[in-house]
Amino acid sequence: MRLIDTHTHLDFPDFDADRAELLARCRTRGVERLVVLGVHQGNWQRLWDLVQGDAGLYAAFGLHPVYLDQHRPEHLHELRDWLQRLTGHRQLCAVGEFGLDYFLEQLDRERQQTLFEAQLRLALEFELPALLHVRRAHAASIATLKQLKLPRGGIIHAFAGSYEEAREYLKLGFKLGLGGAPTWPQARRLQQTLSRLPLDAVVLETDAPDMAPAMHPYQRNSPEYLPEICSELARLMNVAPEQLAAASSRNAADLFGWVL
Repeated sequence: MRLIDTHTHLDFPDFDADRAELLARCRTRGVERLVVLGVHQGNWQRLWDLVQGDAGLYAAFGLHPVYLDQHRPEHLHELRDWLQRLTGHRQLCAVGEFGLDYFLEQLDRERQQTLFEAQLRLALEFELPALLHVRRAHAASIATLKQLKLPRGGIIHAFAGSYEEAREYLKLGFKLGLGGAPTWPQARRLQQTLSRLPLDAVVLETDAPDMAPAMHPYQRNSPEYLPEICSELARLMNVAPEQLAAASSRNAADLFGWVL
């Protein structure tokens, strides 16, 4: 299988001890391309340095809602500068990770919304897909995306919504990112939603080092687990693993403008 991990945090210190070896294992297992997402201004340079060392890595830059208290107004200006400076570079693929998080009640929703809209406008300005974090905030996210329509759409990372919410995102040109969460036995509702999704709706991801699948519980998640995740998700979607792998890679390539 040829696979694309559309959502990793490979720049995180969790991988400092064995990053090169891990990437080598990924390639032997068919994980050919990986998207590494920025989450705050302090990790953008580290992320870009990492990506520049491997032609199979791609970068996205964003201001994640969980780091809301770290973000400063000038960071939005710096984000725009990064996007402008790297416009047209083959390894810049999206704006992200950003979005809305209503699960953490201490995060001010008004500030989140302002930052969300500002980054959507940057995706519009630079004609890039948006890689979105949406946690218990589907209604607000969908409403905002209907107002600020993105011609290139994007990905709803770690999608865990209903089938009806999935349909709304698909109508807006977004793909649904699927990773380790549906592999857990308790994810019954999400598993039922997956069984109804068409293959052109989804892309695969790990969110490594977070969101480990049930096959590797309570440990550092890794992009090398993507083939196992693909096989389990394919079972839940009633298709062959090779079908899901091919469709996901094709969907990701179409979204990011890559030639496979």
